[in-house]
Amino acid sequence: MKLEIARGLFLAGALAVASLAMVVWEQPRTQVLSAAQGEHCPLPRGAKSSVAVKPDHELLLFMFGMSQALKPQS
Repeated sequence: MKLEIARGLFLAGALAVASLAMVVWEQPRTQVLSAAQGEHCPLPRGAKSSVAVKPDHELLLFMFGMSQALKPQS
């Protein structure tokens, strides 16, 4: 097989794969939430709304420390 033929087949295959990937790529669409849906986001099916959620203070402290580490030291 000549190099030109192999190069052409590779280019055609790469374009076919890229085109197929672009066709099946799925992005969520932007939506406007209306007042009919309620004031809060709907809960997942398995979530219990009667259980009070308490924040994990160690996680909050960790996140604060990580955000402070990202700032430049000047």
